[in-house]
Amino acid sequence: MITTAIILAGGFGTRLQSVVSEVPKPMAPVAGHPFLEYLLAYARKQGIQKAVLSVGYKYEVIEKHFGAEWRGLDIEYAVERSPLGTGGAIWNALSFCDHETVVVLNGDSLFEVDIPSLYKVKQQKKADMVLSLRAMENFDRYGVVEVNKEGRILEFKEKTFREAGLINGGVYCFDTEWALGLGLSGRFSFEKAVLEQELSSSNFYGYISDGYFIDIGIPEDYDRAQITFKEKLSWLNSKKY
Repeated sequence: MITTAIILAGGFGTRLQSVVSEVPKPMAPVAGHPFLEYLLAYARKQGIQKAVLSVGYKYEVIEKHFGAEWRGLDIEYAVERSPLGTGGAIWNALSFCDHETVVVLNGDSLFEVDIPSLYKVKQQKKADMVLSLRAMENFDRYGVVEVNKEGRILEFKEKTFREAGLINGGVYCFDTEWALGLGLSGRFSFEKAVLEQELSSSNFYGYISDGYFIDIGIPEDYDRAQITFKEKLSWLNSKKY
């Protein structure tokens, strides 16, 4: 069972500056509420009891809004005093986690993956890491992940236009002990230093989900979220895990 989530919430939101400039990107208002509220509500629905927010840019805005607890969810803050990259941000947050299995979420996207199922795949395959994958058609914003018939990840391919393929949905499951054992520190890219560099020597598996997916990193999808998230407002008032 996974009860702790690391959420990467330190981004500048460069591509959203034309529509959101006063708050960190995860705090961008969607249907009247900060995007991060929906992400925390999703995590809570999946059984998460503690969220470690990896924060940097204007982190005080996030800390002031959520405090140490939000609707039954314990919250801690791993502050980047200087930019650490996606990998460094995760590793900095690991110091707030016990020796346990954690799930990592991106603070500017929502992929409604069933986290207990993600954990089940990790246990069954004895995987070092399980990545959420989603089938997509006619896209060029994302790279493609190649897997074999058992679900083991074989290759990460660069971004280019593709008619169909599996993309990395940005939800990761792994043991803190395994991650810290890699000996990484400082500023580094999770995608380059971990996913690509460790692929040949580690057991990485994919979990394919057809759950709702949106990345609010660009204005077009941010605008789309204003409409689609109206159906998710009930999440914010639910007291159930």
